[in-house]
Amino acid sequence: MHALTGFSLVSLLSFGYLSWDWAKPSLVADWPGEAGEQRSAAPPQPPHIIFILTDDQGYHDVGYHGSDIETPTLDRLAAKGVKLENYYIQPICTPSRSQLLTGRYQIHTGLQHSIIRPRQPNCLPLDQVTLPQKLQEAGYSTHMVGKWHLGFYRKECLPTRRGFDTFLGSLTGNVDYYTYDNCDGPGVCGFDLHEGENVAWGLSGQYSTMLYAQRASHILASHSPQRPLFLYVAFQAVHTPLQSPREYLYRYRTMGNVARRKYAAMVTCMDEAVRNITWALKRYGFYNNSVIIFSSDNGGQTFSGGSNWPLRGRKGTYWEGGVRGLGFVHSPLLKRKQRTSRALMHITDWYPTLVGLAGGTTSAADGLDGYDVWPAISEGRASPRTEILHNIDPLYNHAQHGSLEGGFGIWNTAVQAAIRVGEWKLLTGDPGYGDWIPPQTLATFPGSWWNLERMASVRQAVWLFNISADPYEREDLAGQRPDVVRTLLARLAEYNRTAIPVRYPAENPRAHPDFNGGAWGPWASDEEEEEEEGRARSFFRGRRKKKCKICKLRSFFRKLNTRLMSQRI
Repeated sequence: MHALTGFSLVSLLSFGYLSWDWAKPSLVADWPGEAGEQRSAAPPQPPHIIFILTDDQGYHDVGYHGSDIETPTLDRLAAKGVKLENYYIQPICTPSRSQLLTGRYQIHTGLQHSIIRPRQPNCLPLDQVTLPQKLQEAGYSTHMVGKWHLGFYRKECLPTRRGFDTFLGSLTGNVDYYTYDNCDGPGVCGFDLHEGENVAWGLSGQYSTMLYAQRASHILASHSPQRPLFLYVAFQAVHTPLQSPREYLYRYRTMGNVARRKYAAMVTCMDEAVRNITWALKRYGFYNNSVIIFSSDNGGQTFSGGSNWPLRGRKGTYWEGGVRGLGFVHSPLLKRKQRTSRALMHITDWYPTLVGLAGGTTSAADGLDGYDVWPAISEGRASPRTEILHNIDPLYNHAQHGSLEGGFGIWNTAVQAAIRVGEWKLLTGDPGYGDWIPPQTLATFPGSWWNLERMASVRQAVWLFNISADPYEREDLAGQRPDVVRTLLARLAEYNRTAIPVRYPAENPRAHPDFNGGAWGPWASDEEEEEEEGRARSFFRGRRKKKCKICKLRSFFRKLNTRLMSQRI
């Protein structure tokens, strides 16, 4: 038995916000008439594909899941489409994005561990054909707006070199919503808003959610509906920092919890941005032959206003609250609409599904881990997927109480791993804090507002749940069903034999924005690498001599950031 204890939390720092008067809520375009929502009898061409990805939006943070946050656009699109209620993503940013664009598990891209940091010489493997590249082969025009977070140390890693005709957005994982500044530790700050392969200095000051929706609408206005379009909108919202235009905050002025109030305002602003994109699809003649996909990238961060209730866990964990995704598909082309699908799906499935919709082909030679799930979505058929490898991370801190012996000699249970096979889910190692955290509605910090159920002393390294019967992961069956544990451990071992080495290189001082005119951007090339590395080392040696105290602070914050990222606060 594990003791349940209360949990006290130090006050979170609240981030200030600036206001930019882009569109008052009352001035947002009205929803077009229903007459344009009828399905065409036969699409004249492959469908236009609009993929909308939100950042850190919790499972509970959408209206149709009973949230206190207003999301009328998402609610309406989902109600008229197909809600995906057995849909899985990854627990943090880079892994979800890499699996979306490659159709492969992390163990097959070398990105098993953590995220790609701004100063790491790392990016999405250059030898893998991405989803937009496959769609280009099928005749699509491809455009990306928003957050990349798949590496940029070389120009070959940039979105415009990985299959997108155009790009407007940020390359790193976390920027200010107005200034687009990103600090990767004390004194390591730079501007991060790019248009194509150039720094977009002139767009600073515009709230990113609104800027990205404007750009998406502009792309639709300038593109011919006669040519198939792939539009990937990866909103920065609702990742920290918690910033929102003033008018959206006003809606939630009675919400006592400051972090939740700001977070709710950001979600509602994002919802209205989706409304404007949908309106543009109809206005410019794309809607009748379009497929709109909405997905979150990982679970909500409960320390920053998000909520995954009633699921267990949060962003950065392999509990359901970290990997169960928000998702729906809205399209006039769906054969069975206005329903909920409980077919098992994973973010890797979008690659073969969308390539198939585009009229392209995939084969076993592509090495995909995803499945074409369009018949399951559109027609309600059974999903071809029966299992999901959530991940195997050999670099994550090994669990103190795990061992090869504890894994029946099949698997070292100290290693962080998680797998779903049928109705069974197995976790080994340290899956992250396993809390059940209700929505943060009260104002006090810390105190009774948290009402946290915490497993205070975890002395185990294997958990087994019947997710179909126990979606909230409250009854661990590992002790009762050792036969199932053995089977799933063996499956983990089989997957691990196909894994490629983890790529998680040390940070390179040459990535410092000071060497790139004050902006984050590519720094490595075959010709200049050796010379530039020497210059960077000399630069930082000089800084260390003059500011030894800063060195100590840098080391401290690097360790703190690592702990925050690994959810080991």
